[in-house]
Amino acid sequence: MSKKIFLSLFILLMFFTSAGISAQDSYEHDTFSTQLGDLELWFIGHGTLMFKLNELVIHIDPVRREGDYNSLPGADFVFITHAHGDHLDPAALKMICDSETKVICNISSADRIEDPIIMKNGDSMIYDLADGNVLSVEAVPAYNIKHQRSGGVPFHPEGDGNGYVLSLAGKRIYVAGDTENIPEMAELGNIDIAFLPMNLPYTMSPDMAAKAARSFMPRILYPYHFGSTNTDELLTLLEGSGIDVRIRKF
Repeated sequence: MSKKIFLSLFILLMFFTSAGISAQDSYEHDTFSTQLGDLELWFIGHGTLMFKLNELVIHIDPVRREGDYNSLPGADFVFITHAHGDHLDPAALKMICDSETKVICNISSADRIEDPIIMKNGDSMIYDLADGNVLSVEAVPAYNIKHQRSGGVPFHPEGDGNGYVLSLAGKRIYVAGDTENIPEMAELGNIDIAFLPMNLPYTMSPDMAAKAARSFMPRILYPYHFGSTNTDELLTLLEGSGIDVRIRKF
């Protein structure tokens, strides 16, 4: 092989390698130390998240518009909150799922997913993991009370979408999905980390998100799905509450 050809191949290899690294590194993430290892929360974009614990990978509402799924790791679990196109992308699922992946969804998403595991509001499941740990899952309500489409139909009807409470490595993580500050939130107990949506008219205003957070008092709160909403308003509204509000890039 000539030096010229070798150099060209080397440059191509470096390009594709660095492209893959930079794609994943472009997403912010926070890391929490647990007795089972580092729990990483990745903020992919809009309503799309990824959680990692050692070799375990959990994707939340994976959508190609938000994430480069050619560079992100494959899924052990996927959670779909509801069937809207900014939360359910069947093509993204094909990129990260294999025969072992468990895809958990609400009823109205099931016909667009291969081998779905359907959970309704109020359902719970426990999965044994390979390292002896467990993943506990609770499906909780996510819906609109106030905000509706023309004609009086809520953007997110009661009983359709799911929020999820995931208990893993000693942490209880609440991913609210698309919802307003509904009364059921007050029944959530011992939430370590919460993700609350904050974009009108589909979910909540900063004032509604602050009221939601105060109803169940998570230790850490990440607003997500906030679009162009001024997140500083939420910081002001929850000042002195004892809730650690963290603003991240979505």
